[in-house]
Amino acid sequence: MVAEEKSIVYDEDVKKTNWSSSDDSPIDENTEKSEEEKEYLRKLNWIVLPFAGMTIFLNFCDKSALSVGPILGLNAELKLDGQQFSWLGSLFYLGHLIYQLPNQFILQRVTHAKYLGVLLVIWGFVMMMSALTTNFSQLAACRFLLGLFEAAAMPTLYLVTSILYRRSEQTLVFGFITLCNGIGAAIGSAIAFGIAHMGNPRGITNWRWNHYIFGGLTIIHGALVFLFMVDTPKNKKLKLTPAQERVAEKRMLDNAVTQHKQFKFGQIFEALSEIRFYLLFIAAFAISMQNGGMLVYSTTFTMALGFSPLDSMLLQIPSGLASSLGVLSAMLIAKKTRSLLYTGIGLLIVGMVGLVILLAIPEGEVKLLGFYLSWAGTGAYSLLLTYVGNNVKGYTKKIFYNGCVVAAYTLGNFTGPLMMIEHEAPRYISGIGGYLAGFGVAAIAYLIVRIQAGRINKKRITNGANNNIDLSVDTTDKEDEQFLYRL
Repeated sequence: MVAEEKSIVYDEDVKKTNWSSSDDSPIDENTEKSEEEKEYLRKLNWIVLPFAGMTIFLNFCDKSALSVGPILGLNAELKLDGQQFSWLGSLFYLGHLIYQLPNQFILQRVTHAKYLGVLLVIWGFVMMMSALTTNFSQLAACRFLLGLFEAAAMPTLYLVTSILYRRSEQTLVFGFITLCNGIGAAIGSAIAFGIAHMGNPRGITNWRWNHYIFGGLTIIHGALVFLFMVDTPKNKKLKLTPAQERVAEKRMLDNAVTQHKQFKFGQIFEALSEIRFYLLFIAAFAISMQNGGMLVYSTTFTMALGFSPLDSMLLQIPSGLASSLGVLSAMLIAKKTRSLLYTGIGLLIVGMVGLVILLAIPEGEVKLLGFYLSWAGTGAYSLLLTYVGNNVKGYTKKIFYNGCVVAAYTLGNFTGPLMMIEHEAPRYISGIGGYLAGFGVAAIAYLIVRIQAGRINKKRITNGANNNIDLSVDTTDKEDEQFLYRL
């Protein structure tokens, strides 16, 4: 099943590669990159990152169209009450969760770029169908389907980028992908503000235009991804020189890619026996509650603070920028300090300060500061993904970890909106208090994982480990005594 994943991607490239020459040994990621590799990396960045960034941007704008819906006339036209609005937010993540398991099977058997392009086109049509709904039930079905077809976007992009980029490069690449969520919040809110001034042209309500516009953009982008996205290291679209092809071959091996088609249940049992598996699962769930709740209720929350509907929409721009700043800070600090988990703890503490402000201050504009600071936890989640990518070894085990982390993220986003109880507005004590507790639990989980991994590293270094890993053998990080964790 999942263990076939990269072998399928690389079969044709590997057949063309001869590793017998000492000249073809893997690139040492700690050495300066050659000019050929720098040029190869520039080609990857210019082709892959714009597609990845635009995909995440539209992913965010499409799923968050609900949050600006009340301002654009959604609740009034469809006669939605507060509980129905919460369920519309959560149903998206129910669809998101259900598709995770099928997605793992499908990813083994398809071309990733074309698969992603098809999904983009389908969910773009779902967005446009949402604009045709006339009641809660119809919109609920569309929200579920939107979550279902958006569910594969981030796992597919993380898979493609982990194939194309080396471990030492993945902190910045994964961070960039997460960063685009915040950019989506800022730019999407600005576009929605413009849509709010359209005046319901052709008798179509503004919230419907919002869905039509973003749905159409998603369909166009899906077609471009299908035709032009790169998803393998030696893709013809990269137009590689012979020297750059040799660089791509070396990077393929350096990315810890091993061609093993056997699905190893023992690696899943090993994962389930590890305390860090449960700690990372809990942390992903706990962080994501705030993301789900604050995303769906972002404009409703700011309106409850006394701002006008249009002002509330504009105030989403700083929240998106705050989220992006948190992720950017996480990327740069983690790269500089080479400390993923301590950086994540620091960002969670900043987010907790913001949530305390929201709880402690009954009313007033200063609550906006707390609202913006609370988004710092987004950066902590991006570092969790990087930690799993860098520190879980073993084909089946790594994919199992990734799938479970995405499931935890989805469950957290599903739970978050349901914690925002309508009669508690504008303070939403239950929701904000729950998010605060979640950030605290996640920080403790990060700390325990950090201490445990540090102890294992110390023991292995004492026994002579130097991170000299044999990639031809599909061993796990627990089995390979040479493997050192990146903390």
